[in-house]
Amino acid sequence: MGYKSESVATNNNVIQEKYETVRQSIVQEMYDTNIASVNGRDSSYSKFESLANNTFRGKRSIDVFIGCFAFVVFLLAYPFFALFIKLSSRGPVLYKQWRTGQHGHEFICYKFRTMHELDLRRIDGKPVVTQENDKRVFWFGSLLRMTNLDELPQVLNVLKGDMSLIGPRPYQVEECAHWNNTYNDFYYRYAVKPGISGLAQVKGYRGGTLDEKHMRKRLDYDLIYVEKQCLGLDLKILGQTIFKMIHLDTDGH
Repeated sequence: MGYKSESVATNNNVIQEKYETVRQSIVQEMYDTNIASVNGRDSSYSKFESLANNTFRGKRSIDVFIGCFAFVVFLLAYPFFALFIKLSSRGPVLYKQWRTGQHGHEFICYKFRTMHELDLRRIDGKPVVTQENDKRVFWFGSLLRMTNLDELPQVLNVLKGDMSLIGPRPYQVEECAHWNNTYNDFYYRYAVKPGISGLAQVKGYRGGTLDEKHMRKRLDYDLIYVEKQCLGLDLKILGQTIFKMIHLDTDGH
């Protein structure tokens, strides 16, 4: 499986975990590879770089083409979704959150807001994730999550180039750092752009979790995608995503 050790510091009886970020892991691997090359060992490319070079030709063009149609849907849906969100909860219509993207670079991810705005923190230092039957989710937000329509604003991220239509889901920065320090191979999922939907999601692994066995299986599917990505696989995942949305079988919470 490959687990990393975690360093823990206690301050005023609050446990805070010091995490290495995905970006730091990527830079360290490339540095180690360069040192090995200077010493006459290994190839000139790290494993991460090799995976990053696997992105198939035309992926960006497909993202922009389909993304433009999705953007029209977003514009048409926005007034109605905004009304129901405002009737359900105080706060902005769109929720903006820093997430980890390709090569470990951070970006602002957009979603329709589905939860009441509360500043929650765990005393054990682990990230706060959305749980099943989470009381922070309001009634219209629950419907958006069930249909995956809360992710629709991420078409803006696709058109900006931060994300792709298909790829491993991006996690919030703190959550991403947590899993990066749990699994040695976690950061390889960021050899490609994160996606609105991905192989792990259509296989039923979706939603917030701190369960290591669940996340290990989800990560395995993400890594399979990174290694096997191609046009046919992207279209298959896209079709399965739409099918699940229509049948309300998204495993969202």
